[in-house]
Amino acid sequence: MKHSDYNCNLGCPVEATLDTIGGKWKGVILYHLLTKTHRFNELRRLMPDITQRMLTKQLRELEADNLILRTVYPEIPPKVEYSMTPYGKTLVPVINALHTWGIQHLENAKVET
Repeated sequence: MKHSDYNCNLGCPVEATLDTIGGKWKGVILYHLLTKTHRFNELRRLMPDITQRMLTKQLRELEADNLILRTVYPEIPPKVEYSMTPYGKTLVPVINALHTWGIQHLENAKVET
């Protein structure tokens, strides 16, 4: 059954969202692409703990879900840029809310320790 069938419990839309943008890196990638187009190596520098293989995998999945656009320029060496699609930009309030909540969560965790 696909999420698009909507024949599931009330948590299904949340599950579908988390399946699409969840995980350790997708949200971070989307956050970095919110305001600026980046090349692959720029993203690697912004996320030094991600492996090249994992970044490639996550970018491909985000592209397959139509959240980001991969643009290849015909030059040597090839220039590849990643940006948000119009559909991906619908996640801006979600990513910003996650950012805001994350700041509060980190501050709360600091207070508790």
